[in-house]
Amino acid sequence: MNNRQTDQTITALYERLSRDDELLGDSNSIIGQKQMLEDYAAQHGFTNCAHYTDDGYSGGTFERPSWKRLLADIETGKVGTVLAKDMSH
Repeated sequence: MNNRQTDQTITALYERLSRDDELLGDSNSIIGQKQMLEDYAAQHGFTNCAHYTDDGYSGGTFERPSWKRLLADIETGKVGTVLAKDMSH
């Protein structure tokens, strides 16, 4: 576990996808990302997880609502660890 992680801080699970698959709610890719990050967190002892999800937002811009909320929470000390899937492969 990250040394900065405490019981009071959040393990932020960040998911993003630029195109949705026209489902109501989260796209299939976002659902898969959430499950994978939750599994990874559980297997590696990360607790107090919270999702930050930008479904339908391009990675070419930082103008994403959950990204901005994540950065604000990091700056205020609410987040101890950030987990995200590398989507470049």
